[in-house]
Amino acid sequence: MKKHKSGFVNIVGNPNVGKSTLMNTLVGERMSIITSKPQTTRHRILGLVSEEDYQIVFSDTPGIIDQPNYGMQASMNKFAFSSFEDADIILFVTDIFEDYTGSEPVIEALIKAPIPKYLIINKIDLDKENKADLVSQLWDQRVEFDETFFISAEQKINTDSIFDRILSDLPEGPPYYPKDEMSDKPERFFVSEIIRENILKLYKKEVPYSCEVVVHRFKEEQKNGQPILMIYADIYVERKSQKPIIIGKGGEAIKKLGIAAREGIESFFGTHTFLDLNVKIKENWRNDERMLRHFGYEE
Repeated sequence: MKKHKSGFVNIVGNPNVGKSTLMNTLVGERMSIITSKPQTTRHRILGLVSEEDYQIVFSDTPGIIDQPNYGMQASMNKFAFSSFEDADIILFVTDIFEDYTGSEPVIEALIKAPIPKYLIINKIDLDKENKADLVSQLWDQRVEFDETFFISAEQKINTDSIFDRILSDLPEGPPYYPKDEMSDKPERFFVSEIIRENILKLYKKEVPYSCEVVVHRFKEEQKNGQPILMIYADIYVERKSQKPIIIGKGGEAIKKLGIAAREGIESFFGTHTFLDLNVKIKENWRNDERMLRHFGYEE
């Protein structure tokens, strides 16, 4: 009988290097939201890939922030660095454009990690000046990686080779989750992330970073004999001046947000959706421990 393998494969690195894109590519599902803006991922998200003889628990973490400005960002760093504690394999993602001084805390954490760790150099499809080899050489001087992969997560270049190596290094063990699950997060979480993704896409400057989304009702009902998701969500902002920006003149902005988010939810769940959005103000929530716990940033 073939032995079963299982383990945690944790994806770490700075904001906006393509960790979420890589996670979605390896899992084969759209687990993590993706935008061009840094600090898009706020929570640690698990994506499960299960077959008869293995289960890989992929973990997408927030980008590491060297100098957090808010309690929320400090909590995001906790999520990121906790991934070094329970990992069986670490994927450290950088890209051809990143500069490191060599003194960053993540380097020390990588050096101390006594497990297989791979250097993932992303965005090689944009490497017009052949920087990838130089990036690899610089990292070889800092950390002893088990293997280096030159990839484009977006174009799915060389990502299959990462998956094959993971299967080779994965330790033997039982599955951690039921084989039919695709994540440890509930459905409401993915709804809130889809809404927040569209806030990041549709609004500018600081406003998207001051928003948090809470789904307070998620229920499947029947309408005209067809299933429909009834979803009610609150968008929290930090300042009174931000609420009219989210709503827009005559409600046009929030209407546009609602349409885009509903389309994303319907694509994710494959079910017609009714989506009701309301905007609430909670001043300075990013530094409020009680609200951070409520939003899932603190235990």
